[in-house]
Amino acid sequence: MKAIIMAGGFGTRLRPLTINTPKPMVPIGNLPMMEHVVNLLKRHGFDEIVSLLFFQSDVIKDHFRDGRKFGVKMEYLQPDQDFGTAGAVRHAADFCNETVLVISGDVLTDFDLTSAFRFHQEKEGDATILLTRMENPLAFGIVITDADNRITRFMEKPSWGEMFSDTINTGVYILEPKTVRLIPPKTNFDFSQNLFPVMLQKNMNLLGKIATGYWRDIGNIDEYTRAHRDILEGKVDLTYTTVRQERDGAVIYSGRDVVLPESVACAGTVMLGNNCRVGENCHLTNSMIGENAVLGESAEVTDTVIWGDTTIEPLTSISGAIITNRVQIGRNVSILDKAVISDDCRIGAGATVRANCKIWPGKVVDEGATVSSSIVWGEKWNRELFSDSKVSGLGLTEITPEMAVKLGAAFGASLGRKQRIIASRDASDATRLLKRSIMCGLMATGVDVDDLEILPTPVLRHALKNGRYAAGIYIRHNPIDFNSVDIIFFDGSGQDLPTSTAKKVERSFINEDFPRASMVETGHLEQEDRLFDFYKEDFLHTIDDEKVKTSDFRVVIDYSYGSVGQFFPAITSALGIDVLSLNGYPNPSKASEHSKNLKTHIHQLSTIVSSLSADLGLMINPAAEKMIVIDEKGREISNQLILLMISELYLQTHSVRRIAVPVDASMGMEKIASEFNVEVLRVRNDHLAMMDAHLRSGVDFVGGTRGGFIFPGFQIGADAMYAVVKLLEMMATTGVRLGDRSERFDNFIRKTVSVPCPWGKKGQVMRTLINSTENKQRQLIDGVRVFVNGGWVLVAPDRQTASFGILAEGESQDVVDRIVKEYSELVETSQS
Repeated sequence: MKAIIMAGGFGTRLRPLTINTPKPMVPIGNLPMMEHVVNLLKRHGFDEIVSLLFFQSDVIKDHFRDGRKFGVKMEYLQPDQDFGTAGAVRHAADFCNETVLVISGDVLTDFDLTSAFRFHQEKEGDATILLTRMENPLAFGIVITDADNRITRFMEKPSWGEMFSDTINTGVYILEPKTVRLIPPKTNFDFSQNLFPVMLQKNMNLLGKIATGYWRDIGNIDEYTRAHRDILEGKVDLTYTTVRQERDGAVIYSGRDVVLPESVACAGTVMLGNNCRVGENCHLTNSMIGENAVLGESAEVTDTVIWGDTTIEPLTSISGAIITNRVQIGRNVSILDKAVISDDCRIGAGATVRANCKIWPGKVVDEGATVSSSIVWGEKWNRELFSDSKVSGLGLTEITPEMAVKLGAAFGASLGRKQRIIASRDASDATRLLKRSIMCGLMATGVDVDDLEILPTPVLRHALKNGRYAAGIYIRHNPIDFNSVDIIFFDGSGQDLPTSTAKKVERSFINEDFPRASMVETGHLEQEDRLFDFYKEDFLHTIDDEKVKTSDFRVVIDYSYGSVGQFFPAITSALGIDVLSLNGYPNPSKASEHSKNLKTHIHQLSTIVSSLSADLGLMINPAAEKMIVIDEKGREISNQLILLMISELYLQTHSVRRIAVPVDASMGMEKIASEFNVEVLRVRNDHLAMMDAHLRSGVDFVGGTRGGFIFPGFQIGADAMYAVVKLLEMMATTGVRLGDRSERFDNFIRKTVSVPCPWGKKGQVMRTLINSTENKQRQLIDGVRVFVNGGWVLVAPDRQTASFGILAEGESQDVVDRIVKEYSELVETSQS
């Protein structure tokens, strides 16, 4: 039988283990990961194998050669570029002239492949995905099957609100030749994002099989350590040729020509590779020691993985660490929990490597030195760089100028030479420094930069939407924590940077894989000071200025110490709006304090609106994307209520067919829309989903539940400046005052509760929710939204805490209370 091993990938999250070793060749239990996969395939009769290679391919070829040593026939293919997971398999289409099994070369598993293959044949599947249960499934693809094992829904690496099950895609597939032929050749094509959706659309027989046995994705250092613990505890059925012996209650697996004196004390399970030499009076506990390793007398090794050709001198103590190839560790060294010492390092006698430190290859630690932090760069950037389209960290501590230069170079490499980008920031000296550092990195890769100095985010988005730029960057202090900095990335259309591009930049950053430009190709820097004028011109062109001017509006605006206070007055003045400004000068430090004392500032704004008899009070956040509204009576209008009010005003004043709102928006949206014969599309409750709805779903208006709105024809993202003027324009057109409208929506009653739930149980709870609501009217968008008793309930795992949020809405308090009680109990009982 035939199998394909996907042996690509950089192993970014496993660094520094993968700096000199391709991820499939990283040793697990003294054998390369991919060798365990080959042994598993051989055990189940898959003896014709093609390995699809990508990174450091020669290492893999040199180890396996033609496969005869391992009892299989091994061939190799290497696509000339990254075509995605399915696209790579299409590259092996000639090999796929019969049913073929596809498996990753960097997982640890003992799945019963024979049973899975038989299941596929008996069910006459076009494709079968092997599935398993996982306590925390967020990093994997979620899969839902029906009673006949046919897949009905899946989602690649979901958010907490999209985690509809704890059943995950293991990346092990059984495919028919006709399924492989569905994949377009030489095209970037992914199994979960492209091929499987096509199969569902064609109503093909796409099956899911819960596989029996062990499975672990070795995606990071913690998972690598956990895999070794599982091997030592006997949880994985692996093929070994080592000799098993017992000594004083310990289990020892020894390779060839091992030297293990009787004076050595062993505990738990110990694995010793070929030609390993252990000195007298050593203590070994639950550890794996690779071939040709040498341990000096009285060394102590506990819960540790040591690769090959490493020398450890006497009296050294190592606990909970990983030591890779050709490391020399001196006498009386102490290495503590979760430390990683990489290839060819030398640790001097008497040195200490403290917990969690990682030392990159080739480094020398002097005698008696203490290593208290990682050498090269910190764990934060080794684990994860981007969060959505944003890089965040402590300013000048985690996000340093040096780091910013490298980040700029990685981003520039993803764009290509002679592309042009724009960069803006808030008003602090720290963000000026970091922006200039990023620009240095960009220009060093041949990218031209237009420096906007200080401009609000909506102006930058507008410039990208209408200009000639390939991308944009905005740097600010975090609105909640002044000591943290956010670097926000935008694509050439003004949208948040797509996740796929962010991951590409992340790989370049960590691998330092970005070519420098030559002297003549260095990027060019210019100051661009006309973009706000272009923004203002387009802005006013889309507004009925006469209606606004003749209404003689008086408003109070709190600018929250953001840069918007320097620019928005030019627009309000052009429209004849009488504005009293509060906190209008940019100050990031005060903006952070403003956010922390929001209630106090809202009360102050309300008092001023009432005392001046103003038509409206508005608070614009520092990013100028969201607003809080105070009516003419000095009352704060909640985000849900202002969404209903603005939506109704928009439908009254514009021709609309379809609008989009987040999944947690009030049911009043459907009531309003029905009066105007307008369709309501529900989307995830995040800005990227709102922008996607605006651009790709044919909607005429997007309203948010957090004070952000997207109006067509001018902006592609939330823009509080535009929302403020658009609200005034609609009030002028209809003659409406907001204080007179709030009672219209008083009959919608909402209640929110939080139900504790351990992180590891969230997937299980979501699976139970999906099954228990299968026959009810529901929406699976960002959590599970169920329609019940004339109202609805949204149940979703909280992204920040070990709990579920339950939001219910109805037209009576009794209905809402009953719904909340029912689903709170369901979440609680689903955890057992």
